[in-house]
Amino acid sequence: MAEPSTTTAITVATGSVGLAAIIPGIDGNALIGAFAGATLFVMSAKELHHWMRAIYLLISLTMGYIAAPEIINLTFIKESGVAGFVGGVFCISVTLPLVRQVEDMNLINLIRGLRK
Repeated sequence: MAEPSTTTAITVATGSVGLAAIIPGIDGNALIGAFAGATLFVMSAKELHHWMRAIYLLISLTMGYIAAPEIINLTFIKESGVAGFVGGVFCISVTLPLVRQVEDMNLINLIRGLRK
């Protein structure tokens, strides 16, 4: 059974996304798709702490919604909900390995290599 705090957080997040989707000027399909993608990513990342999952949920939701128009323009996907879902799932999945790689990189050697 889920913890009460987790259930409450999911209920509040789902209600907030649902209410935001009916605001004029907001693409409800992209927002709900981004939320679904972000939720899928967060639920599959079981090794993370709850507070870290909440932060990743917000980042994935925001970037999935923002990336949806670009995904539509650059791919064969034509529905904003599907594009939001793809953006929500992949924004953290793709950027985390890049961030870890940059953290491990020696920037001084990289700058010296670029000067040559």
